[in-house]
Amino acid sequence: MDWDLGHYEHIARQLHPAAELLVDCLAPRTGERLVDIGCGTGNAALLAARAGARVVGVDPSPRLVAVGRREARDGALEVAFVVGTAEAIPCADASVDAVVSAFGVIFASDATRAVAEMARILAPHGRIALSAWVPEGPVALQAGIRRRAVAAASGEPPLGAPFAWHDPETLGRLFGPHGFAVEVRPAAVAFTAPSVSDYAEGEWHHHPLWVEARAVLEPLGRWQAVRDEARRVLEDGNEVPGAFRVTSPYVVAVARRGHPGPTGR
Repeated sequence: MDWDLGHYEHIARQLHPAAELLVDCLAPRTGERLVDIGCGTGNAALLAARAGARVVGVDPSPRLVAVGRREARDGALEVAFVVGTAEAIPCADASVDAVVSAFGVIFASDATRAVAEMARILAPHGRIALSAWVPEGPVALQAGIRRRAVAAASGEPPLGAPFAWHDPETLGRLFGPHGFAVEVRPAAVAFTAPSVSDYAEGEWHHHPLWVEARAVLEPLGRWQAVRDEARRVLEDGNEVPGAFRVTSPYVVAVARRGHPGPTGR
């Protein structure tokens, strides 16, 4: 996937409340060292910097890293934005107090390696807060339509379910070997627009994954059918007649070293 495509800034604005919740969970203190993995345009990174943390934002998209730098400059905030991936975080061992990831690390190609990397860069007292989508609701359904269509067009085998970053037991198995206890709590974000068409067109024009899908599907004559199917899902799930609103569930997972506690919802 190419996150340089489209205009993720549009999506990031919709997800800002989730970034606020994650940073509140971490409660970064002045001078703490914090890394934002899959930082995008810097939602969480900039919030943490405003709280006084020394922040590094890491993202695989050079374009989004440039956007983040511009946002930090415009806000008179000191954040180091660098190109990198969750599987190879450009930070030294035990050099970080906290890690945040607002719907970022969930796109890692290797979840086990990504967690090992977060564990590597964290100091012994380090903590992590990440958000992950629950695969329910209209937005998740239309994303599944997109994934299956692209896989079929590319001649790839049928896609299984995305990695279960939302599942407490899965997270426990991932983080436990690195000495973390994980607490998982439910949350939700509402996507709104003046109409179903406004929301759908915004996704197809701005979201990197939809832009990428269109580039694959349109030359094969499959784009319109996929677009229509996705739109029907959004129409069926719309919560507000005469406008558009769908609520998408997600989880906030907080992992701490040396802090035994329950794992669950």
